[in-house]
Amino acid sequence: MMVATVRGDMGKITGTVTFDPKQPTAGSIEASIDVAGVDTREPGRDTHLKSADFFDVANFPTMTFKSKKIDAASGGGFKVVGDLTIRGVTKEVVLDVEPLRPTIKDQRGATRTGTAGTTKINRQDFGVKWSRMLDGGGVVVSDDVSITIDVELVMPPAAK
Repeated sequence: MMVATVRGDMGKITGTVTFDPKQPTAGSIEASIDVAGVDTREPGRDTHLKSADFFDVANFPTMTFKSKKIDAASGGGFKVVGDLTIRGVTKEVVLDVEPLRPTIKDQRGATRTGTAGTTKINRQDFGVKWSRMLDGGGVVVSDDVSITIDVELVMPPAAK
C-alpha cells in the first residue's frame, strides 16, 4: 500500500547450471520455480497471490528461467540474459549475478559454491494487472518487482 516493501519467498526451485568460471559464455542456466509455494508470511495475501489476480497457479503452477547468454561483468560477477516466463508470458530479463563464493567440498565429496542474482521487472509485462487505488492517491501494489535469487550450486563427486 505504498508504505512498506512486502518480501516473500517462492516455492521449491529446481534447475540445472552448466558453468565454468573461466569460460562463462559457454554456460547455461535453466530453472523452474514452484509458484504455489509463495510465502509472504501472511496467509490471506498468499492466497490472493496464488489466485488469477496474480500468479494464477491453477493454470500456471511454475515460473521458469532459461539463459540465452552469460557474460563476465566487472568485479568478478556476471550478466545473465535469459527468458523469464510468468503466467505463460515470456520476457527477456538480465540478472546481475554476484561473483561466485569460494568452493568447498562437503562430507560426501561434492563441490559446493553459491551466489545471488538480482533483477527488476514490471509485473504488468507478465499479465499481472490487479491493483486498487487508495484514498488520497496511490495504488495498493507497485508495478515494479525486485527479484533476488540465492542459489547453491552443487557438483556431485566424480564417479569411482
